[in-house]
Amino acid sequence: MRGMQEEHAGVRIAHQRKLAGLTQRGLAARIPYSYSLLRQVEEGRKNASPDLVSAVARVLRIDVTVLTGQPYVTELQQDRLAALIRPIREALDLYDLYDWHEAYELDHVHVHDHYHDPGRADDRVPRTPQSPQQPQTSQVSQAPQLPQESRTLPAPHAPQRRSRTPAELAAQADELCRMVRATQLSKAAHALPAFIAEAAAAAHHGGTTGLWQTLGSAYRTAHDIATKLGFYDLATIALDRLGWAAERGSDPLMAAVRQYMRALAYFREGEHTIGLRLIDAGYRALSCTDSAEQEARAALVVRGQLHLGASVIAARAHDANAVDSHLREAASYAERTGEAERVYWLSFGPANVAVHEVSAQVEMRRYGKALEKSRGVRLPHGWPMSRRAHFYVDRARAEMETGRGDAALESLVTARKLAPEQTRYHPGARETINGLVAQRRRTPDSLDNMAAWLSL
Repeated sequence: MRGMQEEHAGVRIAHQRKLAGLTQRGLAARIPYSYSLLRQVEEGRKNASPDLVSAVARVLRIDVTVLTGQPYVTELQQDRLAALIRPIREALDLYDLYDWHEAYELDHVHVHDHYHDPGRADDRVPRTPQSPQQPQTSQVSQAPQLPQESRTLPAPHAPQRRSRTPAELAAQADELCRMVRATQLSKAAHALPAFIAEAAAAAHHGGTTGLWQTLGSAYRTAHDIATKLGFYDLATIALDRLGWAAERGSDPLMAAVRQYMRALAYFREGEHTIGLRLIDAGYRALSCTDSAEQEARAALVVRGQLHLGASVIAARAHDANAVDSHLREAASYAERTGEAERVYWLSFGPANVAVHEVSAQVEMRRYGKALEKSRGVRLPHGWPMSRRAHFYVDRARAEMETGRGDAALESLVTARKLAPEQTRYHPGARETINGLVAQRRRTPDSLDNMAAWLSL
């Protein structure tokens, strides 16, 4: 069995507790968990569930990421993903400065810094001259450097000087959304900064609702990538930009989707009341549409997804009646929409309702009920890999908590096969593996291999 001095959420909880000047009993008295459980979590003998982590974070007044260890910088560097975050951050920060020339230059700065072949003089990118007083390594202009083998590849997404049509831009935005749901995070992250620049330029110049929707979709992709890799501060910025694009494009459905995503951010932090208020704000955004639009399939999908978001938030708050109510409402909308995977890329439909029912049971710590529900879930052919993998991570937690260690490991292995990048950076997957290791006197090779892959 691996040594329990390795870092996990329990170790971080103990460290932050001591910094706050609290004993184990003192902290336990402030959270809805027993002293015995807290002690076992800190010692690594029990899994740190997401709701326990968020409860501790609220009491200690720290971000949840302090306790989960996100973002997992070492692994991000190993996978060459860390260097992709800064260009996305810059693209989001410069949202109000782009014209087409700036977009073209930004793309060349980042693409060629990532893929430049030093043997080709014509690939060199002119830099803006700096005054003698300015340092030569400006934080804004200096692009992150990848290893040499990454910089010698051809530039796969170098833009053309011809402006793409709105239809072409919308298709590219959809392709980026598809990549994320196929968990091709690295590929999507490479292409995203230049596309944000191009879409922002087009939206500023064209000003149509469709172009603002395309830009909003790009910001949505930035949010999804940042969230999956654990950069929640960046995800918040992306949602601010999404709200800005929705307002410019007068798109109440996009505004409602943004409120749904904001609600999930507060759900991660354990702020149930705020999360549910944001869900209500999403409903109010939808009410801005006329009666015909409210009955359109897209509006029904967004409304149904808001109910799904509310169901898991209510589950974290252990409000079983509210959970049942929201799931019933979501199911009624799903009957009308059918599977609607690509409507705002929410994957809404009967399958997502069933998957959320499993998630809700897990959040309420009804692990046996969650397993019972999971056995009846039938995932449609072609359903996004990201959603499939998330389902298996939830199921693994329920299996571990009910003493089905082998089944839990098998579910995590399945999640890894379906979505390796997403699973590697999923805090729930990591804590479940830690829990499985803690349960066993001897760990089988398959469990040790999985733990090593997660750098645990």
